[in-house]
Amino acid sequence: MDRRSFFRRAIDKTARVSVQYADQWATRKARRWIRPPFALGELDFLLACTRCDACVDACPHGVIFALSANLGPQTAGTPALNLLRHGCRLCSDWPCVTSCEPGALSFGAVLEENHPAGAEGVSPAIPAPLATLRIEQEYCLPYQGPECGACAHSCPVPGALVWAAGKPSIEPKKCLGCGQCREFCITDPPAITISAIVPDDAQTA
Repeated sequence: MDRRSFFRRAIDKTARVSVQYADQWATRKARRWIRPPFALGELDFLLACTRCDACVDACPHGVIFALSANLGPQTAGTPALNLLRHGCRLCSDWPCVTSCEPGALSFGAVLEENHPAGAEGVSPAIPAPLATLRIEQEYCLPYQGPECGACAHSCPVPGALVWAAGKPSIEPKKCLGCGQCREFCITDPPAITISAIVPDDAQTA
């Protein structure tokens, strides 16, 4: 190997390590928020997003907001979902995605064909899960004795929220993490918790 080839390989390896580190850093930090549907991977998303607020303005239900400056200059102004207060309606025409000219939200990015479609108001184009939802049985009324059905008809995805013996449960493989069930929950605090999805390699990186 000549001197030029040696240095070229060394530079290429350094560049790959740097990109890998940046990707892991961005993904770890992203556990603090939830991106809109069809978002690119976090590092690619940060590089593509122009902070134009087009998706924020396009959301007819006010679920998308811009992250504040106190989260750091890399993420300030980028869009996230306010699923703690409002569920994403999984609009059939996906205005947040179609309004994103830079392509930070892109149908081709995270399309998952194994998720169910056909529910009213849900497009055949189905995003990867937005978040992880969990029913906390100590707060959920049916698990404590009183009857409740506040969230019973809230889920737009068939088979994602199921009831057995008067008690609800979430099917992780079908749930899209839209948070509509949490919005309908009547307990305080809500019996359904929601958290960002973090890849396994980012959790330990």
